[in-house]
Amino acid sequence: MSRAAPAIVILGNGSLITAQRIQQRYPNALIHGLEHRVEGADKTYSDFAATLRQLYQQDTPIIALCAAGIVIRTLAPLLLEKGAEPPVLAVAEDASAVVPLLGGLGGVNDLAREIAAALGVTPAITTSGELRFGTCLLNPPSGYALGDLEVGKRFVSDLLAGEPVRIEGDAPWLARAQLPENPQARLAICVSSAAREPAANELLIYPRTVLVKVNELVLASTIREALQAAHLAWQSLACVVAVDTLMANVALREVAAELGVPLRFVGADEQLPVAWREASGSLAIGVASVPVDVQQIGRARGRLAVIGLGPGAAELMVPAVKAELARANDILGYETYVRMAGPFRDDQVMHCTDNREEMQRARHAFELAAMGRSVVVVSSGDPGVFAMASAVLEALHESDNPQWHSVDLEMLPGVSASLATAAQAGAPLGHDFCVMSLSDNLKPWSIIEKRLDLAAEADLALAFYNPISRSRPWQLGVALEIVARHRTPSTPVVLGRDIGRPGQTLRVTTLGELTPEQVDMRTMVLIGSSTTCTFPRADGRDWVYTPRWYGEKP
Repeated sequence: MSRAAPAIVILGNGSLITAQRIQQRYPNALIHGLEHRVEGADKTYSDFAATLRQLYQQDTPIIALCAAGIVIRTLAPLLLEKGAEPPVLAVAEDASAVVPLLGGLGGVNDLAREIAAALGVTPAITTSGELRFGTCLLNPPSGYALGDLEVGKRFVSDLLAGEPVRIEGDAPWLARAQLPENPQARLAICVSSAAREPAANELLIYPRTVLVKVNELVLASTIREALQAAHLAWQSLACVVAVDTLMANVALREVAAELGVPLRFVGADEQLPVAWREASGSLAIGVASVPVDVQQIGRARGRLAVIGLGPGAAELMVPAVKAELARANDILGYETYVRMAGPFRDDQVMHCTDNREEMQRARHAFELAAMGRSVVVVSSGDPGVFAMASAVLEALHESDNPQWHSVDLEMLPGVSASLATAAQAGAPLGHDFCVMSLSDNLKPWSIIEKRLDLAAEADLALAFYNPISRSRPWQLGVALEIVARHRTPSTPVVLGRDIGRPGQTLRVTTLGELTPEQVDMRTMVLIGSSTTCTFPRADGRDWVYTPRWYGEKP
């Protein structure tokens, strides 16, 4: 059965060899290792419980190399509905045991068998039906849907009690099952797309063979009525197919979501491998001979997410950004930032470009997303702070391509460098502040000088991005002279270099002591207002903060 790549979660280096053996069986799986305790993991985490719960909520199969009890206690608050669990397994650190814990209807026992075979052990499967028949009847493979779970439970109970069964319809996955088959049996497994009321002695399984094509917005109830009139089960609906002029239609996406099926788009003259029969003027129904591979039908609505990685530390990356990276087909960005966002699966494509190619990158992202792909454009910090969000919107604003405007576009925030640096120092931006880039690549230096002078005169705390570079060696000195017209030499200054990355440094100085030579392109410069103050920390350094009040203390 088709499933997402599992996450292999380990707590120490003693589990790494076993984790790597499992990874050989699932090359796209990532090994998640506890920070500061595991060397050689694909990803690191600082909080085991939070990581496990996040993976579970993202419907990611989990292979945890630890005691089963730890996993159960961690996920217990999330166990709401038995039919909606991803596979979760506990594997012994020394590879001696494989224990399926959750996801019986999500293929956990199949996963346990595969892992156990790779490790050369016997899986600890306890599910009665699977032990007896070698398959889970209540978990048909991809392309098929179970009719009624509660009816299915009673059906399996009757089989376990010794009753024989007959199979009606095409069920190739049951060919190797050890079912007690008898063509005269009272119990029947019926595989069909026909609409019918289930009898007490039947287990209904619906092949996903039905397509509904619409050329205008229709209601979910209209589609159900059309299927009923055609004597087709709604459970056999594989997807809704719409003309691509409806790609941006929010109401149509809600209809597909209500029906619980994907929404795919085709050109007006695009041919599909089914024979269509018109059900009404607004929709047509097609029935395939075998379950439909939805990925081969038209294309999905493309998605483009512009994300912020934060300053660089994995724990400062917001969960929504991590989830977006996991779902992406394509990742675009300046190579340094793309590498920071990884590692990536083998099926994910990296498109690395130079840091000055923002508009070309934005246009390329829309081209990929218009093809129905899930695309991520990577920025460091926050994408809306001197980063790619503005470039992406500019590219869209300039384009008259309707396919670009139909893309599902979203900006996902990140922790900006100014906020990360401020947090390390205390709260130097605790009152009104101004964020400026000293780069004159995209705006005249005269504008920068004017804004600097006004912001300093307004007594705002200042955050400088892009303060200096080899091609701009003099601007920071001029900027400091402008600020000095309105600040005393004792004004606190914070210099944060590579905050959130290996080798980060933080220094507190004053405006009078600061010189351009103390700063490089990777340094964030924070200059306090007239109220910003410092006091000693217990570790010998200084806290820096700007009070919330201004003037007389309330």
